[in-house]
Order: sequence, then structure tokens, then C-alpha cells
Amino acid sequence: MSSQKLQVLVLGVGLVGKQVIHQLLSDLPTHLASQFSIVWLANSKQRLHVAAGLTGTAEDALSQLSKTEPHGLSLSKVIEEIVELAEGSRGKYLFVDNTSSQDVANLYPTLVGAGIHLVTPSKKAFSSSATLYADIFRAATQSKAIVLREATVGAGLPIISTLDDLINTGDTILKIEGVLSGTLSFLFNEYSQPKPTTTTTTTTTPFSQILRGAKEAGYTEPHPGDDLNGSDVARKLTILARMIPSLSNSDLLKEGFLSVPTQSLVPAALQDIQDGSDFVQKLPDFDADFAKQNKEAAQAGCVLRYVGVLDPQSGHIKAGLERYPFDHPFASSLSGSDNIISFTTKRYSPNPLIIQGAGAGAAVTAMGVVANAIKIAQIVLPL
Repeated sequence: MSSQKLQVLVLGVGLVGKQVIHQLLSDLPTHLASQFSIVWLANSKQRLHVAAGLTGTAEDALSQLSKTEPHGLSLSKVIEEIVELAEGSRGKYLFVDNTSSQDVANLYPTLVGAGIHLVTPSKKAFSSSATLYADIFRAATQSKAIVLREATVGAGLPIISTLDDLINTGDTILKIEGVLSGTLSFLFNEYSQPKPTTTTTTTTTPFSQILRGAKEAGYTEPHPGDDLNGSDVARKLTILARMIPSLSNSDLLKEGFLSVPTQSLVPAALQDIQDGSDFVQKLPDFDADFAKQNKEAAQAGCVLRYVGVLDPQSGHIKAGLERYPFDHPFASSLSGSDNIISFTTKRYSPNPLIIQGAGAGAAVTAMGVVANAIKIAQIVLPL
């Protein structure tokens, strides 16, 4: 094994995983591509180990994986196998978790405790219990493994790294506020639009119709209630809050995202519907409720946006539907499924630092993952 290469282990080869493999094999400049060797791929049933490293395209790699026999191993056994593979080469292996599995996240302490670096777009480990969160970083500190998670909040947007830079340079975070769900951004950008001050007429397109179109276009989860319940925003708020020193050791987020006051937009009568198609069919019965909120906001010169709000000074954190004036950036600057986040700090005040762009999608999410991998390679590999 060349000491000049980071040995990459990829778990999860779906949309994001395939893009990660593609970018590592085909998109990087030569001087960066030469720093990586993908030696292991796996999905839930199969695994592929190529000690010399994969070559060719992502399609070639997935084709090779598809031809392997089912491994028949439990997840814990697979992780044990990875730890054994990396034994004796501490600091030269990178595990990329492209799954959204809580079971995988629960095993992060074992991985990083073995000196295996970690990059992931999965929010699960960093937004669940405070115990797991602490265990991961305690293990990483002891083993000197690096854990990076840029893509957990804004896909390829530099949200985590920006907050990290603000904190590490001694700035004081006064407020973080953002439209953090691409799905909810799309829905309310379509439904609640800025109007001329001479009219209070609201959109005639029912909310349920917009959601149906979003589902058909693949913008929502298979069950749209998983978007409307706000848990994705709560998870992202948890990840950001835990980075802030004044909040990181408090009991505010002991249970992770479950500790965040979160407004669900799922009508109470639909909460027990398990089938996503049934949910969409029944949602029109509640269009009047959404229309009433939208009309009242428009009459006040505002739009509706589903946002996450974090005030470290008071410890206030919440996810929910808020009103913003027509000329506010959250009302006038957003389009499509863009994310937008503002950091109000001691330095960036009264005008906040704003980051906006695509916050979802396989290519941009993979970009966030691969950029983190490059950072690790630059740290651990000799010049």
C-alpha cells in the first residue's frame, strides 16, 4: 500500500454513493485523484474488496460489486471486517458512509476508535442522543481520527465549515436562522410568494396540489409526511447547535433532534396514515387551513417559510413556520428548492452572513463529501 494514498471504504452506493465514487474516480484533478484509492465498496447485501484500488468508472465499480456473492454478515461483523482491514495502517483509511442508517451511525465510535477517518452526509449520528455524539468525538480524539460532516446540513453548501471558522476565530454567534429543508423550501416558494403591496391576493394553487407535483417530481420523501413533520430541520439545527461551545455541553439537546421544539405541518387527522399515496389523496381536505395562514401572512405583507431558528444567547431553538416580509431575503431571494441560512454574529451584525444555494441533490451532496475527503487527505498524507 502506498503511503501517499488514502484507502477509501465506501458504504452505500445509491444516488449519493454513486456520485461520490464517480467524483473520486473521474472528476478530480490528477494531483488530487492520486491521493485516493477506493479499496472497498458495499451495500446492505454485497461487498467488494480490491486491494489495488478500483479503476475505471463508477459504473464499472458498481458492476463489479453487483457480481459478488451476498456476504450474509451482520452489520457489526461488516464493521469488524473493516477494522481488521485497517489494522496496522492507522490513519490511512477513510470510511465514507452514504447510508442514512441509525444502525451504522451507532457503530461510528468503533470505526473512529480504530483510527479510521470518517466522512458522511448522514445526519443520524450527529443529531441523535448526546451520548452517541460524545462517544464518537471521544473515540476520535483518542485515536486521532478525523470526523467531517459538511454535507449533513447543506449538502455542498459551506455551512458547517463557515460556522466552524466563525467559532474558531473567536466570533460570537448571536443567531442562526435558515430555510434548511429543500422540500419545504420548494413547497413554500411555490405556495407563498411575495406580492405587490397593492394587493393581498394569495395564490390560487392549493397547497396539496403543489405537494402532489413535488412528490411526482421526486422532491419529497416517498411519504411526504416525513418532510412536513419538520424532523429534517430539527436534525440540522441539532448539528449546528452542538458546534457552539455554550450549547455543546448543555442538556438542551440531550435527546438530539427530539429535544428541539418542532412544528409539524402534518394535519392531526393524517398523522397515522402510513401510505404516502393515501396521505397525498387526503391532504386536500386541509387546504383551507393552509390557505388561511397564507392569506393572513399576505395581508401582513409577509410570506410563509419553514425555518430553523437558533439563539445561543438565550438557548432558544425551534423549527417551524414563520412569517417574513416580502423584501426579506428568505422571501425574495429564494427559488426552487434552494436552502438559505443567515449567521448573525458579533462581527456580522447588523447585516448577517448569508449562504444560499442548492441544499439537496446527489451531485452537490457528493461534492460536500468529496471535499471533506480531500481535506482529510491534505492533513494526513505527506506533502
